[in-house]
Amino acid sequence: MTALVLPPFVRLGGGALNELPTALRQAGLSRPFLITDPFMAASGTLERVRVILRESGVELRAFTGTVPDPTVACVNMALTALREGKHDCVIGLGGGSPIDTAKMVAVLAVHDTTPAALKVPHVQDAPGLPVIAIPTTAGTGSEATRVTVITDETTDEKMLCMGVAYQPRIAIVDYELTLSMPRRLTADTGTDALTHALEAYVSRRASPFTDALALTAMKRIWAFLPTACSDPGNHAARAAVMQGAFEAGMAFSNASVALVHGMSRPIGAHFHVPHGLSNAMLLPEITAWSLSGSPARYAECARAMGIADENLSDDAAGTALVKALRERNAEIGVPSPKGFGLDAKRWDNLQPLMAEQALASGSPANNPRVPTASEIVELYCRVWA
Repeated sequence: MTALVLPPFVRLGGGALNELPTALRQAGLSRPFLITDPFMAASGTLERVRVILRESGVELRAFTGTVPDPTVACVNMALTALREGKHDCVIGLGGGSPIDTAKMVAVLAVHDTTPAALKVPHVQDAPGLPVIAIPTTAGTGSEATRVTVITDETTDEKMLCMGVAYQPRIAIVDYELTLSMPRRLTADTGTDALTHALEAYVSRRASPFTDALALTAMKRIWAFLPTACSDPGNHAARAAVMQGAFEAGMAFSNASVALVHGMSRPIGAHFHVPHGLSNAMLLPEITAWSLSGSPARYAECARAMGIADENLSDDAAGTALVKALRERNAEIGVPSPKGFGLDAKRWDNLQPLMAEQALASGSPANNPRVPTASEIVELYCRVWA
């Protein structure tokens, strides 16, 4: 038996944002509180949402102070702002950070607890306020997941929080909101989505349902991400990458991610590397290390992405996959951690703690080849080199 959790109300495609009032009515919601970041407020996107809602008779209050890698302090500020009004739902507008903030605020609005108390292995299924996710980047898949990640700024730990409470009630997936994304952000978030799909497929918790989503997501993202990067106004490419990110989000939310994400979160927490970029740094080497754990599965990934044909052996297809991932990183300009400017001494000193935090997240246990703490340190060293 497979248990699946999916967003019940979805609007997908160009212009989907205009359907927000209808989706709210269908879900029985009318008093939203919106959480976003300063860029969305300054760009006019927040005002566009406000006008769309006002024309349908819904007034909006908003918090615009979210930060990258949302912190406990940021969550608490947004929660205080929410409590100044009477609201029946929380909208997250932006990339993964505003949506993750909205998810945590929605739970804390109902439950007297803290983000630290909610991190895994705790599972938060008791609902908070309903969440409406409106992604403006194509990558995190947060609009489709029962996961949020909040940083404890006192310990530099990215706390993974899971449960049905974080599953958005409404997802508005409008690729037109991504047309203005710069190349670096497009590449990083797209690689994040590709990693979601690949890890969901090779995860020990994969199912036939998540397999289908993961394979089609990999195919779309691998094929169209280069065009989305080089020709940002290409609607077909933007639509494909956005849909692929949504499919990958549904896949990994129900199958989980694995070692790449487990090792990526500590890099982001301690060195503030954007999440998609830290995934890209890790993906080729961790894939190479993991191949022996599930050669057939990695081979299917390579075939779905058009990297290997059906006549190639599983081992050869896996080797081709690693080669292609390395070449794609070079194509989109992914630096090594060393090239990103991470302090070498601090990097070396932190690796045991980072390995401990990676294992504590639970994701490495889903990897086809499950690592020990010392093997994770070895992998960090391999990526650093």
